Amino acid sequence: MPPGSQKSSELFDLLARLVSIDSINCDLVPGSPGEGEIAAAVASWARERGLEVHVEETGLAGRPNVIVVARGKGGGRSLMLNAHMDTVGVAGMENPFRPSVRDGRLYGRGAMDTKAALAAFMTAAERARDLSLAGDVILTAVVDEEYASAGTEAVLKKWKADAAMVGEPTGLQIVTAHKGFAWFEVETRGVAAHGSRPEAGVDAIAKMGRVLVALERKGAGLAAGRHHPILGPGSVHASLISGGQELSSYPAACRLSIERRTLPGENMEALEQELRDELAAMARADPSFMADVRTVFTRQPMEVSRSLPAVQALARCVARVTGAEAMFSGMGAWMDSSLIAAAGIPAVILGPRGDGLHGASEWVELDSVQACADIAVEMAREFCR
Repeated sequence: MPPGSQKSSELFDLLARLVSIDSINCDLVPGSPGEGEIAAAVASWARERGLEVHVEETGLAGRPNVIVVARGKGGGRSLMLNAHMDTVGVAGMENPFRPSVRDGRLYGRGAMDTKAALAAFMTAAERARDLSLAGDVILTAVVDEEYASAGTEAVLKKWKADAAMVGEPTGLQIVTAHKGFAWFEVETRGVAAHGSRPEAGVDAIAKMGRVLVALERKGAGLAAGRHHPILGPGSVHASLISGGQELSSYPAACRLSIERRTLPGENMEALEQELRDELAAMARADPSFMADVRTVFTRQPMEVSRSLPAVQALARCVARVTGAEAMFSGMGAWMDSSLIAAAGIPAVILGPRGDGLHGASEWVELDSVQACADIAVEMAREFCR
């Protein structure tokens, strides 16, 4: 379907409407409106087109998911189309909710991440309704992906499917694997004392230096160590550090937040134990060294086999729409696809081309948005039989 067609114009108008709605995740940026308005807009759009609509609570006040279903005749496989409605903040942006089109690109917060995929999947659900499919196409427009993924977690308690397409900005490549992450907090303990009494004080911040040196060494080891075929190596870095009371005192405590990016097959509990073993070795080398570690939050990596029927079907659909062989890749960022795959639903990630992810100038290529919609329709046509 050429970009100049009426269907393309309707798709691009829908995308502009979605971008014009402030849906900043209010857990990321306190005081932001959240996803209530955009959820209402998605639900209204679908109802106007005669689609089955469910507005479902997520446990987050005023922030519902919207489930849109294009029902099949029965007996066929079901396809979930998942895209999130929330965005990150807009610091440094000019007119983030006033979408503008220049040189075939639409600019605005959320244009690429992921309102383009959401608009494409919405129009795909509408088109799928008229294909007389055997199976259902289930659009899950979810909240909170940018923070804690409460939206997709809520969806998976009620909705199942035989496969899922997750809309994220992949440049129309098929992503079959992505990294996970673990957040840890290490606290070194010292002894508070007046700065004039070094014999009485133990400097908790200085003790954290041992941890930072070990962390840098670990990062270098990971970079030189195991490489996943498409994800590369794991990584670790110091994210936040704080400590001390005032300039004239030895600090009693220092806290370090650590992020570890993980590969498929890595064990989260083993990662914490590695940290504990490092701290224990430091304490043996320095009896005045005291530290604790705790796991703050984890998300599992994801990997799906390219040989699965859903992946093979999507590759054929990409080739038909784009006229080129489908390309496969992986991503370092974590996505809701991990939760979907863990629920037993084979998940692949595909979305349009763009740039400025979480940046001050975010844009999406409109031709690729149309291609994304067409691919989703073809996937429904082929898979939901």
